[in-house]
Amino acid sequence: MKPFAYVRAASLAEAADAYASHPGARYLGGGTNLVDLMKLGVEQPTALIDVTRLPLDEVTELPDGTLRIGALVRNSDLAAHRLVRERHPVLSQAVLAGASGQLRNAATTGGNLLQRTRCPYFQDVSKPCNKREPGSGCGALDGVHRDHAVLGYSERCVATHPSDLAVALAALDAQVELYGLAGVRRVHAAEFHRLPGDHPERDTVVEPGELVTGVLLPAATAGLPSAYRKARDRASYAFALASVAAVLEVADGVVARAGIAFGALAHRPWRAWRAEEALVGAAPTAAAFEHAVDLELSAARPLRDNAYKVPLARNLALDVLTGLVRHREDG
Repeated sequence: MKPFAYVRAASLAEAADAYASHPGARYLGGGTNLVDLMKLGVEQPTALIDVTRLPLDEVTELPDGTLRIGALVRNSDLAAHRLVRERHPVLSQAVLAGASGQLRNAATTGGNLLQRTRCPYFQDVSKPCNKREPGSGCGALDGVHRDHAVLGYSERCVATHPSDLAVALAALDAQVELYGLAGVRRVHAAEFHRLPGDHPERDTVVEPGELVTGVLLPAATAGLPSAYRKARDRASYAFALASVAAVLEVADGVVARAGIAFGALAHRPWRAWRAEEALVGAAPTAAAFEHAVDLELSAARPLRDNAYKVPLARNLALDVLTGLVRHREDG
């Protein structure tokens, strides 16, 4: 057992101050990932700053129609919320595709975004891992990497991000709200997580001491046809081999807006900017969808044992996109 201090914060300012006064501290919300990593010896915080008493556990509607999801909203409550299901069904579907009911009852919105990779080399302290110990090497690169990245990886890290929720947020043009000693700032969900580059130990753009306080779902994507699909080794309680979230608006016979994000293909949810650009202004046909998705996935660089992810992601994306058009026509 590694000793650590424990502080229960009563306000955002108190949480930030406590973090600053304990080098090596970690914020504690649901703890479903952090506590596991502490048990494995991957995380060894000097202090846990408990933020579960902060008033961040509600979904509220802002005057402009934006939905603000507090960082402490439990995953199960988020998936079941009426406004989320009605306006952003892709988000509810993505949350329900993750973990088990018991874990969703404990896991928080902020914690879901901040969870670490499930790469076995990261979780095993006896193995080399540049994410856990910079400079030690990447065991997965030439080792077991069936579940690893095909897009955006570097020679230092080929891990993927495990969140389902984050993939939907990227497709929805959501923003993540952060609070720190310097004040409040917002980051686009698609840019919240980093690609590994030379610093795979940095998962996100969160600065030291900053706390995720909420997520903003824009009114612009509310009510648009959207869906999430996930492929995995078993029917439930398993991380994605590939997944896709899509939001599609069709007007006057052409695609007016498209938001597409892939999960389990990269170090972060992969926003399919090239595919979206190819689709906007085009008729929503099978041929147009195939062209756009193939254009996006042409950048894939499969490793020795995970080339299957490319056609799997392609088929998922085409199924979701054509399904959204059928739903619109039937509706």
